Amino acid sequence: MKKKVIAVFDIGKTNKKILLFDQDLKVAFQKEEKFPTIQDDDGFECDDIDLIRQWLVATMEELVAGEEFEPVAVNFSTYGASLAYLDGNKDLLTPIYNYLKPMDEQISGELYQKYGGQNEFCRKTAGPALGMLNSGLQILWLKKEKPEIFSRVKNILHFPQYLSSVFTGEVVSEYTSIGCHTAMWNFDNRKYHLWLAGENIVLPGPVSNSTVFEVEIAGNKLLSGIGIHDSSASLVPYFMGTDEKFLLVSTGTWCINMNPFNDEPLTAEQLKSDCLCYLSVQQKPVKASRLFMGHIHDVNVTRLATYFNVADDAYKKVKADETLITAYLTNGEKRVFFRNGMSADYVDTEVDLSVFSSFEEAYTRMMYDLTLLCTESIRLIIPKNDEAKKLFVSGGFARNGIFVRLLGNFFPGKEVFTSEVDNSSAMGAALVIWDTIDEEKPEIDLGLKAWNPF
Repeated sequence: MKKKVIAVFDIGKTNKKILLFDQDLKVAFQKEEKFPTIQDDDGFECDDIDLIRQWLVATMEELVAGEEFEPVAVNFSTYGASLAYLDGNKDLLTPIYNYLKPMDEQISGELYQKYGGQNEFCRKTAGPALGMLNSGLQILWLKKEKPEIFSRVKNILHFPQYLSSVFTGEVVSEYTSIGCHTAMWNFDNRKYHLWLAGENIVLPGPVSNSTVFEVEIAGNKLLSGIGIHDSSASLVPYFMGTDEKFLLVSTGTWCINMNPFNDEPLTAEQLKSDCLCYLSVQQKPVKASRLFMGHIHDVNVTRLATYFNVADDAYKKVKADETLITAYLTNGEKRVFFRNGMSADYVDTEVDLSVFSSFEEAYTRMMYDLTLLCTESIRLIIPKNDEAKKLFVSGGFARNGIFVRLLGNFFPGKEVFTSEVDNSSAMGAALVIWDTIDEEKPEIDLGLKAWNPF
C-alpha cells in the first residue's frame, strides 16, 4: 500500500528541494538539486526557470506514477522578491529577474517623491529602500525600461504563486509574498499601496495560504496549494507548536530575527537599521531585523585561524570558558571586536590578536562581541510592552553554546531554547494546507532544548 504524503517544493537561491511529509509530519523522502544559473536579457545572472519548471513537472509525474508514495497534495515554499510576468496565454514574458540586479535609483526616487518622500513611503510599506529587493519596484522598472514587454503583461505573480500556477493554471496572490519588503502593501490600511493603481498596475487580490485547487497529474487527482514565502513559512511550525508568545532567531549566513507579537509601527530609526515587516499566514505584521552574522563569523574565524595557525574548523571544538565569559559580563556590553563599526569586508583587522593567549581565548571574545551585535539587532524588534517570554534559536548557531547561553544573559526575562526543526519552511508549507488533507492536527515536535545563562 502506498504511503500518503504531502509534497513540498522548497526553492532557495542555491538549493532546490523536494520533500515528502507523511501523515505524522515526518520527512518520508527528500532530494536536493542544484541547477546552473543563466543570464537574463540584460546579461545578469538569474535562475533558469525553464529548467526548474521542467523539474517540478517531471518530479511530480514520477512520484504519482511510483509504487511507494501517494501524493495527496503539493505546495511550494520559495524565496521572495521575485516576480513572474505572464501574457494573455499565461506564458512567461521575461526571465525571473534576480533581486540583486541593479536598478536606476531615479525610478524609485521619483516614486518616493510622489508619495510623501522615501521615509514616509518606506514606513507605510514597512521595508527599507532596497532597490530590486523591493519587488514591487521591479514592476515599475519593467514598465519604464522595457515598455514593449510591459505592454504585453496581463498577469503578475509572486514566485511561489507562479510555481503553483504551473500545475493549477490559477492567477492568485497571498499575504506572505506581498508582505516581504515588496513596497506593494500599505501596512497602515492593510491593502495594496495606492501607487500601484496610480501606475495602472493591477495585481490579484490576496487569498488565504490554506487555499487549494484540484489538479490532475499523470491521470491522478490531488490538491495544490498556492505557495508561501519561505521566511513566513518557517514561523508556521512555531505558531502551531506552542501556545505562548515567542521570538524566533533564525541563524545561518544571515541571522533573521522575527517577532510576530510586536504590533508597533516601524520607526524611521528601525528602518535605517534594516528592520522591516513581513506578513504572517494570519495576515498580521511580523517585525524582523537581520544581521550578516554567519558571514561575519566565518571571515573573522579565518583571520583568527591563520594567526594562531590552527585549522579553519578549530572553532567547533572551543568549549565555553565560564571564568572568561563571566569576566566579560562583569565589564558589561563593551566590545573589543567590531568596536568601531563594521568594515566593508566584515573583517576586523583593528584588533591586536597578540593580546590573546590562544585561539580559544580570541574566539571566545569574538563570539561574545558577535552575540552583542546580534543582541542589538534583536532588541530592535522588541516592543515596550514585551510579553514574549520564550526565545527560540534555530539554524547553525543553535549548536554554538557560547552564543545561545549568552542570549540568556542579555535577555534575562526570557527562556532561551534551541530548536531542531529541520526544513521549517517546507514544513510550514505543508502545515498551511494540512486541514484540507486531514482534519486531525499532526503532533509538532519543535525539538526544543532549554539553555541556562552563564
